[in-house]
Amino acid sequence: MAIEITHVRFSGNVKNEQSIVRYKWRNVANLNQTGENDKPSLVAWVDGANNDAYVGSGPSRVNVAVIRPANTDPYLRTHADGDWSNNLLSLDTF
Repeated sequence: MAIEITHVRFSGNVKNEQSIVRYKWRNVANLNQTGENDKPSLVAWVDGANNDAYVGSGPSRVNVAVIRPANTDPYLRTHADGDWSNNLLSLDTF
């Protein structure tokens, strides 16, 4: 399954990928199917087989991948054209 992440929620005042605590998304194949997950469950889902997450749509769509730093919990970040980027930080908050 593929999802488009549409909104994020941050904890505290710092706004970076590590401080995102929840994600809203919609199913790419069925736009009527939407959902919401906390960071650990969406990280685990993206890690699963045949699961893809994106930010944006059409030509502006970028892949979401799991980052595993040595000193903290894994988190999600976008990856486009070989570069790690911060598209998740540009999404609307909820």
